[in-house]
Amino acid sequence: MERFLRFPLEQIPLIAAVLLIAFTVHEFAHAYTAYKLGDSTAKDQGRLTLNPIHHLDPIGTLLIFIAGFGWARPVPVNRYHFKNPRLGGILVSLMGPLSNFLLAIIGTAILAFLIMSGIAASLPPLLIQFFNLFVYFNVLLFVFNLLPLPPLDGYRILEDLVPPSVRAKMTQYEQFGSLLFIILVITPLGRYTIHPIIYTVVPFFIKSLQNVFTMFL
Repeated sequence: MERFLRFPLEQIPLIAAVLLIAFTVHEFAHAYTAYKLGDSTAKDQGRLTLNPIHHLDPIGTLLIFIAGFGWARPVPVNRYHFKNPRLGGILVSLMGPLSNFLLAIIGTAILAFLIMSGIAASLPPLLIQFFNLFVYFNVLLFVFNLLPLPPLDGYRILEDLVPPSVRAKMTQYEQFGSLLFIILVITPLGRYTIHPIIYTVVPFFIKSLQNVFTMFL
C-alpha cells in the first residue's frame, strides 16, 4: 500500500491531523473575513465554523496523500456584497494563506520553546515530529496558495489587482489556466516550474522563522 502513497505510512496520521487543522483554519479565515466585510454567503451556507466536516473535500484530502497536492472545499464568496469589491476580494483571498502562515509562526514558536528549554528531550518523538510537520505544511499552504494560477488564492488576488478589462479576459480563459495548473502539478513539468519555487521558498520561510525565534529564546 505504501508505494501508492506520497508520504511514509507512519506519517499519515500526523499529516492528516495537521491538514485537518490547516485546511479548516484556512477556509474559516476566508469565510470570517468575507462576513466581516459584509458578505454573509459563507455564513448562510454553514461555512463560518471551525468544524472541519464543513470544510474538507474527501477527494482533495485523499489526493494529498497520493499525489502530494489537494484542496479543501472552496468558501463561497459574493464580492459584490463588499463596499469595495476589489479590495474586499483581495483581503478575503489573502487571509486564507496568511492564516496558514500564522499557524506556522505559532508552531515554530512552540517548537523553538520546547527545544531551547530542553523540554523536547523528555517528550515523545512523535510530538516533535507533529510540530515539524505542522510548520512545514502550513508554510507550504501559504506559499502554494499564493501562486498566481487558478484556482489558487494568488490567482484571485491577481484578478482583483488588474483592470476590469483584463479581469474579464482572465475569466474567459480561466478554465484553461486550471487545466494548466493540473498539468503542472501531476506531470514532470512541475519539476521545472512549481517545484523549484516550492522547494526554494518553503525552506527559506521555515529557516527564517526558526532563526527569528532562536534569537529571542
